[in-house]
Amino acid sequence: MSNARDFDSPPTEAQLQRIASLSASDLADIDAALLALCIPQWRTLARVVGGAMLSFEGRFAGVPDTYFAQRVARLIDAGVLEVTGDPRRMRGCEIRRAG
Repeated sequence: MSNARDFDSPPTEAQLQRIASLSASDLADIDAALLALCIPQWRTLARVVGGAMLSFEGRFAGVPDTYFAQRVARLIDAGVLEVTGDPRRMRGCEIRRAG
């Protein structure tokens, strides 16, 4: 049985404000970076999110990793990615390109 500690932390108010400031172009760039790190083999969501965040070299400072994970969840819902596990638990979830 899982509890609240098992899930990634929600964003702070400052992080929510930073997220709200993202443009459509920013979101497209984030999605593209996430997809570039997804391959046909399973990878942990934490690895993909961490790699995407590093690729921006601070461009999205203040945007939490959990928001990047939410973007992945949207790609899963769109059928672009497949998932095993719960995307709200980055270390316990794996993703791959949909085949």
